[in-house]
Amino acid sequence: MIPTCPRCLLRRGQKSIVSGIRQTELSGRLLRTRYNQTRLASNPADREGFLSIVDTPPILVRTGKRHGPGLIILALIPITAFALGTWQIFRLEWKSKLIATFEDRLIKAPLPLPPQIDASAIKEFDYRRVYATGHFRHDQEMLIGPRMHDGNNGYLVITPLEREGKGTTVLVNRGWISKNLSKQAARQGALPQGIVTVQGLLREPWKKNLFTPNNQPNKGEFYFPDVEQMAALTGSQPVWIEETMQPDLIEVYDREAKGVPIGRAAEVNLRNNHTQYIFTW
Repeated sequence: MIPTCPRCLLRRGQKSIVSGIRQTELSGRLLRTRYNQTRLASNPADREGFLSIVDTPPILVRTGKRHGPGLIILALIPITAFALGTWQIFRLEWKSKLIATFEDRLIKAPLPLPPQIDASAIKEFDYRRVYATGHFRHDQEMLIGPRMHDGNNGYLVITPLEREGKGTTVLVNRGWISKNLSKQAARQGALPQGIVTVQGLLREPWKKNLFTPNNQPNKGEFYFPDVEQMAALTGSQPVWIEETMQPDLIEVYDREAKGVPIGRAAEVNLRNNHTQYIFTW
């Protein structure tokens, strides 16, 4: 029998609403429970037997290939640069001391050149100012070249200086002349006759580098100052003197025009670039 009383209908409707709410809440709980179960099941860390990289550190596997030459070269570059830079530091110290030694010799008074000179002792007097008296053997003159001077091509004039006594002749580098005055006939006024006194620097013989051609004395061609060879050709002692002059631009121009050799200044002309090389390496 269906109730028709309004109050009964109201009570029955309320019960239906409450029952629906309870069913909805129950359904929500079931859904949340299933969602959590699904989420937990999809998390690898929650699975049985799971191991992380912390529990199992990586194992290095050798492939059997050695390092190539490129990697070895890259590793050697900083080592080589450090070694070369260190070497340049020692070279700088050596060159600075050498220049200081030569400059100390330059300020001393000139020495008279003895008649006989021990060639092995010249090293101890390198860059020492000396003077010698005798007469030039222009008939044995030798030209070394080509040599540049202020952008002009020319030669160094090497003339034996014959002194009093047998076996006392020495070689004198009189200086530079222009190429167009290489013939003695074009510079007769530049060939002093009679007794002369030469002042200059006593120098140690040079060493020939790999790029300089060999001298050809039979053709009168000299490319570098081979003191031993030139001394043997002229009957001189293997002693090399570089004639000096006061730096004077007007005198230099006058000498160049007349063919008088332009001597060097009494100064040390050694290059010292080792500081630059240190920063380069």
